[in-house]
Amino acid sequence: MAGLYIHIPFCASRCIYCNFYSTTHAELKQRYVDAVCKEMESRPPSPSQERERIETIYLGGGTPSQLTHDQLRQLFLYINKVYHIGDRPEITIEMNPDDVTAEYATVIQQLDINRVSMGAQTFNDERLRFLHRRHTANQVQQAVKTLRDAGIHNISIDLMYGFPNETIADWERDIDAALALGVEHISAYCLMIEEGTPLWRLTIENGELRIDEELERQMYELLMDKLTAAGYEHYEISNFAKPSYRSLHNSSYWQDIPYIGLGAAAHGYDGKRRSWNVSDIKQYIDGIERGERDYDYEDIDDDTHYNDRITTALRTSDGLDLGTLSERHRRYCLKEAQKFIDDGMLHIADNHLALTRNGLFVSDYIMSSLIMA
Repeated sequence: MAGLYIHIPFCASRCIYCNFYSTTHAELKQRYVDAVCKEMESRPPSPSQERERIETIYLGGGTPSQLTHDQLRQLFLYINKVYHIGDRPEITIEMNPDDVTAEYATVIQQLDINRVSMGAQTFNDERLRFLHRRHTANQVQQAVKTLRDAGIHNISIDLMYGFPNETIADWERDIDAALALGVEHISAYCLMIEEGTPLWRLTIENGELRIDEELERQMYELLMDKLTAAGYEHYEISNFAKPSYRSLHNSSYWQDIPYIGLGAAAHGYDGKRRSWNVSDIKQYIDGIERGERDYDYEDIDDDTHYNDRITTALRTSDGLDLGTLSERHRRYCLKEAQKFIDDGMLHIADNHLALTRNGLFVSDYIMSSLIMA
């Protein structure tokens, strides 16, 4: 069982906060799609299977909805040709709200894409302009309706908080607007200032843009309280889902399930090795066209695998299954975790080690304390 991730790096414009690999070179779209299809065919399946069995498919970016209808159809023609797809796979596409038309929604429904993830970010048009987002708040609402009308009943939206001068009341209005849409899944992230992004450069020029830590904590608490009260399950630090609507693909990352990564900058993992394609679209395309995939890799030893489990499984409400650890790693983990258990930051239930609510606020510190140096 595996997941399939395809990176579609094209964006019509760049958001000031994004540090994912993307490009505005739209003239390369067809060559890129051709290259991804060729990469699919050129990478052999695992030795134990004639074809990889794929349970989840995720088209991320960038902005996958920048592809034409025919380019999307081409990708799925090759996906079904190369891989063995499970009976009821979760198939997700990331879309910008302003790309959602009735025609596009019909096309993705015909391709059996059954989950859409949209970056709403905020329902305040002024803050959307600050982020250099292309859509308006009203377009998010219209996009959800259009997708519903086309038969898409698994919709996720991303929210962002921690804007300069944002108040608790501002954030509550965004949460309420998201809840009013009735979407099945909500991801929410504090605005991060990543080095090298336009937002980072703006910060250097104009001084500190971040809110203080106490206000950030209050916003996160409000998020948890309102979404859980509305019936959403808080199943990962930044992710909330209605019952039975967890992101299966993203959950595979946190549950140590292998996945295949295709496209420029895409990562893959087979349980023993992590690999990643070159983060340059022209270099990626040129390499694939020559029949030479340009990538790097890391072999994962036992200690690295343990560290990976700490920083992924502990993000989830299910926590880390201690039974999956070697005896050496289990002893080390429990020894380092004890002080956090005593302080009410971690707890153990059904042989799973998990963060408590208080632990969520210092999760990075806890995880770094449990990993092996």
